[in-house]
Order: sequence, then C-alpha cells, then structure tokens
Amino acid sequence: MRKGSAALRRARRSEPASLSSTSFQLRTAFVLALLLALAAAVLVLPRRTNAAPPATRSLTPSAAAEPPYDVVIRNGRVMDPASGLDAVRNVGIRGGTIRAITAKSISGRTVIDAKGLVVAPGFIDLHEHGQTPENYAIKAADGCTTVLELEVGVADVDSWYAARAGKALINYGASVGHIPVRMLVMHDPGKFLPSGDAAHRAATPAEIERMKQLIAHGLDRGALAVGLGPAYTPAATNLEILDMFRVAARYHASCHIHIRGSVPPVPGNFAGFEEAIADAAITGAPLHIVHVQSTGGPDVVHELDAIAQARARGMDVTAECYPYAHAMTMIESSLFDNKENEPDSYFASLLWPATGEHLTRKTFLLYRKQGGPVILPATTAEYVRDAVANPLTMIASDGIITDGKGHPRGAGTYARVLGRFVRQDHALTLMEALRKMTIMPARRLERRDPAMRRKGRVHVGADADITIFDPNTVIDRATYTQAALHSAGIEYVLVGGVPVVKEGKVVEGVFPGKGVRAPITK
Repeated sequence: MRKGSAALRRARRSEPASLSSTSFQLRTAFVLALLLALAAAVLVLPRRTNAAPPATRSLTPSAAAEPPYDVVIRNGRVMDPASGLDAVRNVGIRGGTIRAITAKSISGRTVIDAKGLVVAPGFIDLHEHGQTPENYAIKAADGCTTVLELEVGVADVDSWYAARAGKALINYGASVGHIPVRMLVMHDPGKFLPSGDAAHRAATPAEIERMKQLIAHGLDRGALAVGLGPAYTPAATNLEILDMFRVAARYHASCHIHIRGSVPPVPGNFAGFEEAIADAAITGAPLHIVHVQSTGGPDVVHELDAIAQARARGMDVTAECYPYAHAMTMIESSLFDNKENEPDSYFASLLWPATGEHLTRKTFLLYRKQGGPVILPATTAEYVRDAVANPLTMIASDGIITDGKGHPRGAGTYARVLGRFVRQDHALTLMEALRKMTIMPARRLERRDPAMRRKGRVHVGADADITIFDPNTVIDRATYTQAALHSAGIEYVLVGGVPVVKEGKVVEGVFPGKGVRAPITK
C-alpha cells in the first residue's frame, strides 16, 4: 500500500508540471497564429480596399479607385418611349452599353450634367440618302445616332458596308435596292436614280430573273430590307414589283417603297398605294411606305386609315413622314418626263438648291440635261401636320446634303418636329414624338436584325446611343437656301457611349459608328 501510495503521490506531483507545459505550448501556438493572421490582414488590406464594391467606390471615390462607369449622365429627365419611363434619373454607361438607370448617386470617368435636359434614345432615321461624313455630322447635330438608306438602297451590299467601316461618326446601314439593281442589270447611265432604260424600258424575263437573284444575294449578305421605287422605274410592270416582294418575303425583309404616283393626280385615286398594299397582302412581305405625307398628298389621311385597317387584319404595314411641304428629287428622273410644256408658274415653283434660283422653262431644260437635285412643292402644311400627328407614322428625313446644298430636311427634320410640332403647335406630345423617332423604327427592323432590339431604348443592356436635348430651345435652323445649318438645342449625342456632339458642337476625329446589318447567311 505504501509503495503504491508513494508512486501515486509522485504521479500527482508530476501532473501539474505536465499540464503546465501543455498549456504553455497552446498559448504560444495561439499567439503565433494571431500574429500571423494580423500580418496577413495587413498585407491583404490594400487589395481589399481596391476591390471594394462599385457602390462603395461611387460614394467615396479615391485617386487610386477606378470609377465604375465610363460615362455618367446625371440629373437628366430620362424619357424612354419603350417603357414609358419619364423621370429624373442618373444613367451609367460602360463598354458602350447602358449599365445603370438609377435615382442614386453614381460616378464615372466622364460626367455629363443633364439637369433641365431630356435624355432620350438616339434618333433612328430609316430614310437617309446622305451616307457621307458631311451628312453624318449634320445628322448627329440633329440628334441622330443611326441613319439608314432603305428606300433606294444599294446594289453591292458588301462593298457599301466595307467602305464605311471604322470611318463613320454615327451608325449606318442599307437595304438592297430594286432601283440600283435594275440600273445595274439594264446598264442605266444614271448616277443615283435611273434616267435611261431602267426608267423607261420594260425588263425581259431574263433581266427580271437576274434582278431577283441580286436582291436575294444582297439579303444573304446582310441587307436590312428591300428598297423599291416604282415611281422612278415606271416601266417596271406590276408583276416585276410583285416578284421583288416575293423575294423579300422569303427573308422576312420589309419592303420600303416609294409608291407610284397617280397620273393624272386626282384626289381619291391612289393606285400606287393600292399596288403596294396588294403586293404585301399577296406575298406576306412586311411593308413600309416612305414619306406618306408627300406621295399621299390630299389622300394621306385615307391612306393612313387604310394602313390602320390593314394592321387590324393582321398585316405588317407601317409608314413614315418628314415635316416639310416641299420635296426634293433628281431633275433627270422620270418624275419630270413630259413636263416641258407646263405653264411658266410650274417652273417658277421649282428651286435649284445649288444656286438658290427658281427655274424658268429655259433653265429647267438646261438642268434636266445636266442632272442634279431640285426642290418642288409636294403637299400642304395641313397634310404634313396630319401625317406627323398620326400615331402610325414614324419620322424619317429622306435627307441628303452635298457640299452644304440640298433640302433642309437633311439637317433639321428631328429638331423641327420637337420644336415646332411639339413645343409650338402642340400637334403631339413630346413622348409621342420620341416614340416615332426611336422605338418605332427600331421595331420595324428587329425581326430582320435582332441587334436592333438594343437600339431605340434607354434600358439597362441597351446600346448607349443617346440624345440629350433642351426641350425649351430645340429647333431646326436649316432653310431651303441654307440647308446644312445645324439644329439648335441638341446638346449631347452619344454613339456607343462615345460623345459625337458635345455642348452643341460636333466632335471631330471620332468614329464610333458601326454598320447596322442583318446576319449574313451565305
């Protein structure tokens, strides 16, 4: 018992020393771990600060912190016809795309103060013949971010897009056009519109077949639509035009048509309009009637009523107009055939924009041989107002300026609608006008080119094509004798998030414009 007790006592005496040693080791390990953790925290802390969430950085920006947005538009009245949004918001843009629309404070590398201004989707012009740097700058100053040549169109889609790639201030695009294709097939000498066989001779079956092949090829190569102008190709039969609609229908491509005029022009006689409606009904091709206010004339209201009825029956029919009573076309075109014996008052009504002179019989004959654009009366102010105010119409300019000369519609169409028809005349509301300039033209092309679903909108995820204007001052300044004067009140225009108009002035040396093109299938 004693020996065992002595051993037990020795074991008990040695136990505290063993526990004490273990406790010391644990405390030492704990302290070392704590020191290592603190050291790691000190090393990691700067990286965590730089990686702070965007919301934190936007509230407390530092010199080392990178702003979360490339461009921020602050305190503007954001008006988006697609969603109906009409409120003061801040818009954040990154990588050419709208990333934020918020009432909260956000920061960016570039900040635009839009207080008191309207922030709207960039205007989309479906009918712009002027596809040159001169015209792109003029259109940007009128609030346009995308301009498309869809009425006349082009014959060689690939070369047309290639010639503008990387060189455009704003977005561009084209249809494949029956007019230039007919001119190519029939070897017409006209520069823009036909003046020879393509205007005056019926095509052979072989020539029509070749036209169909070229139209199909253009659509395979990404043309946005099919352009037609039987008013300029009067020798083209009803069947030939119907065949072009049939090709368009196979590709679900809209037909943008300048309808034939009635001869003689009698109110209530609109056979050219009926031809277009019939071709669309027969083939199922989407139909878009250009400048309905001028070709419709006294029948514009009846034609728009007919479009509404056709749409109610499931047809895909749309129309456009521009806000001027005078038109412009080429004097050598078939529209002036057999006009030599008109009364003197007819010639006096024609304006030669190159010189600003009104024509006489003598100068009419001279310029007809020479060729070039001429301005002529087309309708009345009343019919123009009816067309602009109608909920079915889009706004499109039919514009072209050459060396500063042309029709004022090329420079002032959009500001004119906003300033005169909205603010001064109250013919339509601001939101209604913006709808005609943005979401309506975008939706016209969405089926053919899905990329158009990102345009014509101020949405998160949409392309940052944005126009910022002063609704109290926006107005057109271009006239029939000074056609290239820039509009007033368009303060900023962004294309893919890049400013192309800044503080009311066009920015030089930037080329953010991209080709708007349907998917290439062959």
